[in-house]
Amino acid sequence: MQYLFSVIHDRTDLATPEEMTAIDAFNDRLQAEGHWVFAGGLGAPATATVIDNRGAEPVVTDGPYVESKEHIAGFWIIEAPDLDVALKLATEASRHCNRKVEVRPFVSE
Repeated sequence: MQYLFSVIHDRTDLATPEEMTAIDAFNDRLQAEGHWVFAGGLGAPATATVIDNRGAEPVVTDGPYVESKEHIAGFWIIEAPDLDVALKLATEASRHCNRKVEVRPFVSE
């Protein structure tokens, strides 16, 4: 089963060199153990663009959809046999990136 780990942060600064070293080591471990699917860091909320095309005309708005102190700074998509393994990995991810991590399973069809 695949899970999304959303990295939650309350500032727009990037990871420190020490955090990046820890994140890189964690990424290497995910790959070596077969959990790795994809990961990436995201630009600051101010770089976001929201598109709403539910009405007669599309509405394009600069900035984040939700004004919030916290935002998603990055993410991992991992493969794990069950939620227990995903939560264990997310606990380690939070330690390595020094930020909160939300875990959500992908919907299976």
